[in-house]
Amino acid sequence: MMNTTTGSFTPIPREGNDEQIRRARKGLLYFFAMLIPLSILSYMLVSKQTPMSVLLLMWSPALASIFARIIMREGSADISLRFGGRRFFKSLPFILLFPVMIGLVAYGTAWATGLVEFVAPDTFIKASPVVKFIGLLVAQMAVGTVIGILTSFGEELGWRGYMLTRLFQARIPSPMLTSGIIWGLWHLPVMFMGLYYSGPNLALSALLFMISCTSMSYVIGRVRMTTGSLWPAVLLHACWNAVIQDVFDAFSQGKNALLWTGESGVFVALALLVAAVLLSFKKMHVRQLY
Repeated sequence: MMNTTTGSFTPIPREGNDEQIRRARKGLLYFFAMLIPLSILSYMLVSKQTPMSVLLLMWSPALASIFARIIMREGSADISLRFGGRRFFKSLPFILLFPVMIGLVAYGTAWATGLVEFVAPDTFIKASPVVKFIGLLVAQMAVGTVIGILTSFGEELGWRGYMLTRLFQARIPSPMLTSGIIWGLWHLPVMFMGLYYSGPNLALSALLFMISCTSMSYVIGRVRMTTGSLWPAVLLHACWNAVIQDVFDAFSQGKNALLWTGESGVFVALALLVAAVLLSFKKMHVRQLY
């Protein structure tokens, strides 16, 4: 748990510590006590398309974690905003290429089979669809990721910067899986409103989205825990949104596009699930959280 004098973070011990477990569970209680009403308010504002409501929703986990830290007098050192040195820079290729690889496998399959059309959006740039795709992809991997930090930081500060580590400390069974399920459920109200990745069958879309979200949460959580820094999680989240939503989705057309592609699509869910399973075979070494 946090040392309120030095602000240091005690690594997760192999054997449970009753006081640490108690404090972690209490911190989670405060976190959800703030997150739930704040999220409900955000959902209501989003449904009315109130300006900045989506930003408020994405920052709700961060605000809830700040509230919990203040009440618990935990400090902020374990947010791990240091870049993590060599481990951070070694993770950059994975961060930038993971969304691209998932996109090429999932969307590429949909395009190659004809289930989804590969169509370039109309732009002032005169070039072939493939050239447009590559150009936009490179731009979004760089510029889009940086811009996306504004929103992804709000989520990651709460989800992986607070909730995930407290789930480990509180000895909650399968903390990585639990974290992913909670993260997925938190998105569902906006999907039920028809404002976020809702395909032709809402129940199927919700199920596939939960698979995608839980699998992606495992990947992001693993990067966060193995590097000992929150920044890789923030960047991976931002890069995913920039590459998948603003590139691959933009080039995918057809009445069944949301059935096969997108974050509630069959191919994306399967690709992320396989990726998470393959990563799970590799032993996870939890690093010191600064």
